[in-house]
Parts: sequence; C-alpha cells; structure tokens
Amino acid sequence: MSHGYYIWYRVTSDSRDTETAIRGMMARLCCRSGCPGRLLKKLGEPGLWMEVYEGITDPDRFTRLLAQVVDEYDIEMFIDGPRHTECFIDTTAVSAACHTA
Repeated sequence: MSHGYYIWYRVTSDSRDTETAIRGMMARLCCRSGCPGRLLKKLGEPGLWMEVYEGITDPDRFTRLLAQVVDEYDIEMFIDGPRHTECFIDTTAVSAACHTA
C-alpha cells in the first residue's frame, strides 16, 4: 500500500528565489527518500503552491525526512502561514468499463 502526500501553502512571493529554494528542498528530499515530487501553482492564484509526492511506501520515514529538509532549507521564510499536509492512502485502481463500438 502506498501513500500520497499533498502539501499546500501560500508563498510570501511568487519569485524565482522562492521557487529555487522550494525546488532545491524538493530535490534534496528526492535524493534522500527516492521519491520525486511535483510543484504545482494554483491557476489564477499564483501565490498558492502545492507539493505532491506519490508512491510513498514508508510514511513514517518520509515524514521525518520531509521535516529535516524543510528545516535545512529554512522554508518557513518563504511561506506566508502554515504548510498544510494531507496524506492519502492509494487504494486499488479503478478499471475502466468502457466499450468501444
């Protein structure tokens, strides 16, 4: 069973420096956890960002590594308010029941 982490927050500035810091932190997390992440920006609201990490098989280890890199990169200085972390369990895939003519 794998887990997906969805972490959203508001940034203090939608700038190159902010994005460089966040992407650097995500790259370090990938090196340590083996799980690449994706960075999303909300359409029409560029100051609302989301990190997505999927396929996590050891959520306790991932949570610990995530906290370490957030601290190492001093991410709070780029964030306006808290980081909201949601973790979902990946259930079995839904099979398509489509019929082609």
